[in-house]
Amino acid sequence: MDSILIKGGTALHGRIPITGAKNACLTLMPAALLSDEPLTLTNAPRLSDIRTMTELLQSLGCEVAALQGGRVLAIGAEEITNHRADYDIVRKMRASILVLGPMLARDGHATVSLPGGCAIGARPVDLHLKGLEALGAELELRDGYVHARAEGGLKGGTVEFPFVSVGATENVLMAATLAKGTTVIRNAAREPEIVDLAACLSAMGARIDGAGTDTITVEGVDRLHGATHQVVTDRIELGTYMLAPAITGGEVELLGGRRALVESFSERLEAAGMEVTDTADGLKVSRTNGRIRPVDVVTAPHPGFPTDLQAQMMALLTLADGTSKLEERIFENRFMHAPELMRMGARIDVHGGTATVEGVEQLRGAPVMATDLRASVSLILAGLAASGETLVKRVYHLDRGYERVEEKLSACGAQIERIAE
Repeated sequence: MDSILIKGGTALHGRIPITGAKNACLTLMPAALLSDEPLTLTNAPRLSDIRTMTELLQSLGCEVAALQGGRVLAIGAEEITNHRADYDIVRKMRASILVLGPMLARDGHATVSLPGGCAIGARPVDLHLKGLEALGAELELRDGYVHARAEGGLKGGTVEFPFVSVGATENVLMAATLAKGTTVIRNAAREPEIVDLAACLSAMGARIDGAGTDTITVEGVDRLHGATHQVVTDRIELGTYMLAPAITGGEVELLGGRRALVESFSERLEAAGMEVTDTADGLKVSRTNGRIRPVDVVTAPHPGFPTDLQAQMMALLTLADGTSKLEERIFENRFMHAPELMRMGARIDVHGGTATVEGVEQLRGAPVMATDLRASVSLILAGLAASGETLVKRVYHLDRGYERVEEKLSACGAQIERIAE
């Protein structure tokens, strides 16, 4: 199992290209199931999760071609030959549940295993199921699988989520495109990935209004056609690499970045003393003077502070000149990186969903263990700023969400390498 070795203490200078969004691409790929014509996705990230979704779609009868070194995905679902998404594939990745809505909408039946993914809380799929039931689906949970049927097809309806769920919004949105009549989704997620999915579906012939707001209206159509769509920039990768010069000092330009994707995060970064500026090619982040200022962070659905940047922000605040508080309101169990940061000399006190971080002047390199995807990269960020060597073990999580981390950071002066074990 690979590890990442970092020799810290080097300020970073340079440029880092930001890839297409993992979470967007993992939603766009199942959208291909809605049409018998090909869907082509450009600006695709090259990640293990993308390979897992490819494997899942192929198991359902899709043809998937990775072109231009994997940057372009051509997906053909002329016929869905298998309507069962097996546990052996689905357990690897939570986004696998997103094949449920498209298969149900197109062919009226689907059997999908309950999903897996990072161990950061229960993250139940009940909102997905209730949303599809509102469109007329008949669902049964049996032997770890969702058995779904919609005799005569799905029908438009009103879906009102009790709380915001990105995945459930995506599943229902895809299903509603082929439902008979009008569907209204209330308390819908507003993330950029939702807007990106709606843009792709619209290019395929769907009729969607309100994406990016809390109310989405979908007029069902008889069929969708093929399309070509560019995957939106990965705002979580963008925010992660914005933290690299923040925690080490220096100045880095993030190519392809847009402030609109990370507005609330950028505001917190500026409050901590960083400069975030627009450039012709993206965003530039710099820290040249003084220690990091303490800030308080509360995670929230978009446009709030992203939960997927909480661990990385905690790494930064371990070096702040004062005390910061981070409140996690999206997922339980998402402070598992805190004990590992404490092994590096951080002072962190966790009570329930709140972590109090008392900044220290210096972190110390140490062997640490990655517990999930975002925790992995938070420990790498901490290692970049720490004195001595940091060895981050079990980084298989990392490859699910970050492409060529070592190459991107070393190009800016970081001393970092992958060690195969």
